[in-house]
Amino acid sequence: MRREEFDVKDENSINEILKVCEYGTLSLISQGKPYCVALNFVFFENSIFFHGAKEGRKIEAINSNPNAAFLVVKPYSFIPSYFSDTMAACPATQFFASVLFEGKLEFINDGNKKADVLNALMKKFQKEDSFELIAYNKAMYTKMLDKTAIIELKIKTQSCKIKVGQNLNEERKTKVMDRLKNRNLKIDDETIKQMKLFS
Repeated sequence: MRREEFDVKDENSINEILKVCEYGTLSLISQGKPYCVALNFVFFENSIFFHGAKEGRKIEAINSNPNAAFLVVKPYSFIPSYFSDTMAACPATQFFASVLFEGKLEFINDGNKKADVLNALMKKFQKEDSFELIAYNKAMYTKMLDKTAIIELKIKTQSCKIKVGQNLNEERKTKVMDRLKNRNLKIDDETIKQMKLFS
C-alpha cells in the first residue's frame, strides 16, 4: 500500500468491517475479461463464503479460473473542500475503510458444511437469531442445500485500508471533526469516532 498511514493490520478492526458490511465485490476473469459481481458474504472459519445458483456467468468464470479478489468497503463521511476554508476542489476527499482479499475459490459440496455456512450467514444478517437452524439431515433443507452453490474464497493475502484523516495535522483534524459535528449527519458521528480511534 502506497500510504502507510492508512495501512491497518489490526485484526479487530478488520473483523469489525467484515461484520458490519453486508456485501462486497468479487472480481473474476470471464472469457478473458475482468468481471465483477456484488455479493452478500460471511467471514467464517478464516474464509470468505458466498452462496447462489449453481449456474450462470459467475460459476462459469470460477470453473475456468478460480483465482479471485474480493473487496469490501465501508464508507465514512465525504469531506467537502470548504471544510478546509477553500472553494478549490483539491482538499475534498472521501473517508472510508476497505478490506481486500486475494485467493482461490472452491465449491463446497458437503451438505453439512453448506448448512454451517448458511447458518453463519443467517446469524450475520438476522442478528436476533429468530430462525430455525439449517441442517442437511432435515428433509425440508436437503434438496435446497443440494441445489445451492456455496463458494469459499481461501484467502492467500489480505490488506486493510482505513482512511479517516490520519494524514492531517492536529489543527486540521480538529477542524474537520468540529465541522462534521456541526453538520451532524449520522455517518458524521461514526466518522468522528473512527478519527479519534485512529488519531
